[in-house]
Amino acid sequence: MIHFNSESNRRSFLKYATLVGVGGSLAAALPISNAFAASAFGDGDLGILNYALTLEYLEADFYKQGVAANILGDDAKYITPIAAHEQAHVDALTATVKKLGGTPAALPKFVYPDGTFKDKATFLKTASVFEETGVKAYHGQVTLVKDGAILGAAASIAGVESRHAAVLNYLNKTKIVPAPVEAHATMDETVAAITPFLGK
Repeated sequence: MIHFNSESNRRSFLKYATLVGVGGSLAAALPISNAFAASAFGDGDLGILNYALTLEYLEADFYKQGVAANILGDDAKYITPIAAHEQAHVDALTATVKKLGGTPAALPKFVYPDGTFKDKATFLKTASVFEETGVKAYHGQVTLVKDGAILGAAASIAGVESRHAAVLNYLNKTKIVPAPVEAHATMDETVAAITPFLGK
């Protein structure tokens, strides 16, 4: 079981977790590569934190590029705060892994389909897929977390991530509440989905 080094560290992580959401939804229909494996994150709660950090790296990069592309018009008022949330999670997760004595996952290079940052509709649809997969990814891990503090943070993150997904569904004029019960995805399933977005 992993323990926070101090009550201050635990509260710091929980504060970020309850304020912002971790994302990482990806287009599973893209070709799958074996270049990246779930085992790369490590074992136990630290492994789950590094898994979340890798998803956050992707989301933070995606939203940063989307905002910078200046294609969002009035919808920027919704996307800009989400972009800030994702970067805040990168910072919080990185600090937490270090405080627990671990090594943060390396920042990968990312690649996106052509046109992702040239057309608002394309960007928003991709963002929606990211968010929905992020919810599934977190729900797939919460029952595996051993440390109670990290478990509470993960549940909070999953909840806020669902709110992000609802915002994107609203912007895409799709069903805001898609199901009465959220779906789950294993780490292997999510890693298979993000692999096409990882550059060499």
